[in-house]
Amino acid sequence: MVERTLGEVSPECRRRLIIHYGAKASEWLDAVPALLDQAAERWKLALGAYHDAGHASVIAMADTPGGRPLLLKAWADPARFRNEVNALRLWAAGPTVGVVEAADDLAVAALEMIGGRPGGGERPARELQTVAAALHGLHISGRRRRRPCGLPTLDSHLNQEVRPRVRRRLETTDPGPWQDLVDMVLPELMTLGEDDSRTTVLHADLYRENVLFDRLGHPRLIDPLPMVGDAAFDWAFWTVYYDLGRGTDARLATAARISRIPVPVLAPWCRTLALDGLLYYLETADPRSPRMADVLARLSAPNPGNRS
Repeated sequence: MVERTLGEVSPECRRRLIIHYGAKASEWLDAVPALLDQAAERWKLALGAYHDAGHASVIAMADTPGGRPLLLKAWADPARFRNEVNALRLWAAGPTVGVVEAADDLAVAALEMIGGRPGGGERPARELQTVAAALHGLHISGRRRRRPCGLPTLDSHLNQEVRPRVRRRLETTDPGPWQDLVDMVLPELMTLGEDDSRTTVLHADLYRENVLFDRLGHPRLIDPLPMVGDAAFDWAFWTVYYDLGRGTDARLATAARISRIPVPVLAPWCRTLALDGLLYYLETADPRSPRMADVLARLSAPNPGNRS
């Protein structure tokens, strides 16, 4: 029998997941300690403490009998668990976190601990270039290997989520001083189309906190929200969100160089994501609204990606 060490999740963790999933997550959060206990017993792991991070799952540290550190991750949404685990297995041996064990009945997986500690190792000086190369490699794998069945598509994401919520927010949210900018970009969002020649499995959640580094300084991508679609989406997400408001032009130029997707092709995708983000920030009174508006303005100026 493994040692039981976990109590209830922290109030902050509970707050984050209820904000993300709604009140329906409360009952699942109550069951999380037992789910993690079951997984640890099944895989003969010694549980440590919670790693209190993330907005869509609960994470705890654990060790194998041989002392190898792992992270146990429990998903509130079984579909999100399946999609993430399937994508990580598709990218196995690539620049992603490795899946050591997975339990479909629990929606819990044991993942390798990058860099030997939660949060990974130190970021290298050439972070931009190494992450871009890793993303390019991920896309190559997604094109060459057999894709898992059932992954969501970018087309559905755009048509069933992004465009409807932009329309809804425009009816209820005042863009204020950014109205002209919104009006300029909106038609582009509604007509944006994919290039089938670039179809791959996308990470689709390339925030900086979702890129860790191992002890050798190699990037390892974690926490994907995988979709099948145009690689331009991932490059645009990375350009806009990886470090919001900092280095946008440099990332866009790097994305174009590494992916060989020209800036004039990538820029509309970047503007689409920035517009969607700006309206969300305005709707939720997020203080990052001016920063996102500045990103959108820079991406809408002539020759984005060519300025310092």
